[in-house]
Amino acid sequence: MWEALREPFRYRKPKMDLASEAVKSVGLGVRPGGGQSKRQKAKDWQATLRRIWHYLAHRRGRLSLVLVMVLLSSGFTLLGPYLIGRAIDHYLKGPGGAEWAWFLAGLAAVYVLGSVVGWLQNIWMIGIAQETVYRMRMDMFTHLHRLPIPFFAKRQRGELMSRMTNDIDNVSSTLNSSAIQVFSSALILVGTVVVMLLLSPLLTLLTFLVVPLMMVGMRWITRRTGVLFKERQRNLGEINGYIEETLSGQRLVKAFSQEERVIGEFGERNARIRHSGFWSQTISGFIPKVMNSLNNLSFAVIAGAGGLLAIRGTITIGVIVVFVEYARQFTRPLNDLANQWNTLLSAIAGAERVFEILDEDVETKDEGAAKSLDSIRGEVVFSHVSFSYDPVEGQRTLNDISFTARPGETIAIIGPTGAGKTSLIQLLSRFYEAEADGGRITVDGHDITSIRRESLRSHMAFVLQDSFLFEGTIRENIRYGKLDATDEQVEAAAKLANAHSFIVRLPGGYDKMLQGDGSGISQGQKQLLAIARAILADPAILVLDEATSSIDTVTEIKIQEGLHRLMEGRTSFVIAHRLNTIRRADRILVLKDGRLEESGSHEELLERKGLYSDLYHGHVQLS
Repeated sequence: MWEALREPFRYRKPKMDLASEAVKSVGLGVRPGGGQSKRQKAKDWQATLRRIWHYLAHRRGRLSLVLVMVLLSSGFTLLGPYLIGRAIDHYLKGPGGAEWAWFLAGLAAVYVLGSVVGWLQNIWMIGIAQETVYRMRMDMFTHLHRLPIPFFAKRQRGELMSRMTNDIDNVSSTLNSSAIQVFSSALILVGTVVVMLLLSPLLTLLTFLVVPLMMVGMRWITRRTGVLFKERQRNLGEINGYIEETLSGQRLVKAFSQEERVIGEFGERNARIRHSGFWSQTISGFIPKVMNSLNNLSFAVIAGAGGLLAIRGTITIGVIVVFVEYARQFTRPLNDLANQWNTLLSAIAGAERVFEILDEDVETKDEGAAKSLDSIRGEVVFSHVSFSYDPVEGQRTLNDISFTARPGETIAIIGPTGAGKTSLIQLLSRFYEAEADGGRITVDGHDITSIRRESLRSHMAFVLQDSFLFEGTIRENIRYGKLDATDEQVEAAAKLANAHSFIVRLPGGYDKMLQGDGSGISQGQKQLLAIARAILADPAILVLDEATSSIDTVTEIKIQEGLHRLMEGRTSFVIAHRLNTIRRADRILVLKDGRLEESGSHEELLERKGLYSDLYHGHVQLS
């Protein structure tokens, strides 16, 4: 048993143990004083509470009823002990009689009504809490879909999922119980003090002697648990992100035999949660122990002083009984407030993490005066465009790129890995924005920054290197390119992409249900479905980013006809490592180190015997 009790204290600090640093910062580690570091300073919890109230305010009517129920419940809680004291004094004068029966009936009615009122307030508050977190989840999910691509490039998906689930669940559990309990405890505390003062100011003063000790103890504990609860939430988000990452990359982990490494790294993260969770729960667990000890001290003071006063005839036995009950009720709300304060701190920490996401600038923030285009011809002009993913570092991915793609032209983009091929497409689609002084991009003469992103992308279709399919039927995944397409149009697009033949051979055909990310079919088949989806969208601008990279040579030959027909009359941008797939392009752009080295047709570039010629003849590798 002793070994089990000592086990939590045998923790060995792993590398970068942020939980241990948090413990040090609150005075439990080797650093005396324990001032908070800049990273660990608490944020504006009052502003967070105001934002939570903004969500609660949508149900003001129901919330008002809950508050009325809390007032009634608190009143019944205060009335019960008073009636018990009166009943005892009446019994000591002489048992029995109609008045005694009325006391008992009133006491029974108080407790029954108190239970009914408490049940109603709980039911209504649960409904308010669930609607509140429903709105928070909807707001966060909606906001996530309005954030720019760079935001997701810097965040782990699992960490974002943790904010949508664990952190919002913390808010939900707190609203379900803690919020009303805090309000109820405050009312009972005030009411108890008032009644105690009316009954006996002297006993009230003696009862209050323990209050300073309670306040000091609560302050010492809550100041330390606040940082630890926030650290625990952050650690939980990190470990969720790591779990999601390693499970998504399970094939790669096994292919490189990295199981032991990821298990070790998970162990370190798990240890951080264990450590921060242990200390936050241990320190917050001091609260009921301290409160119970002070409660016992208060009862002893009341019993001793009350007995002396009763002997002198200053107060009655019933008043002593009432005071003992009120003293318990006086310390119980303080105990509840202290316990629920830790829960509130945890919920506030979770709410802050949610509001951090909601405060991120959305992709359409600067589109107040932007316009929508009903149709476009597909003329694309890059004029002295420069771009850097991280402007602070100053290293440009693209440098002074200029070219024109006329309507209906097929533009092939090639170059070594890291040359900036995909970056061009990222800028054209406004997934990223070019530098303010880095030139401009126009579509049909309109600067793309003056076009609403949604409108611009509605005239484009993408077939990316990593084809993503959603959970659903094959038909639904193809229809993602045009939600109002008929079944006949879906099948026509699949035939054009040369996907129809393999689809009809699958069990269920077009109605075959695909699992997450299209598991159950080959990578090449997923790519064919992505091409069919782009065909169905019928775009003015088509982007093929390594669209045939996962397709075998035989299948690639089969779909070249379909792709050629698809690109007719559309401005097409083709990025490919296989040079034989771009020979039909009207113009080929050759990039190197973010610069446009060459531009021309296949024959023209071969005649120049430059970089393209070296790439084509294998003298220079594309990757």
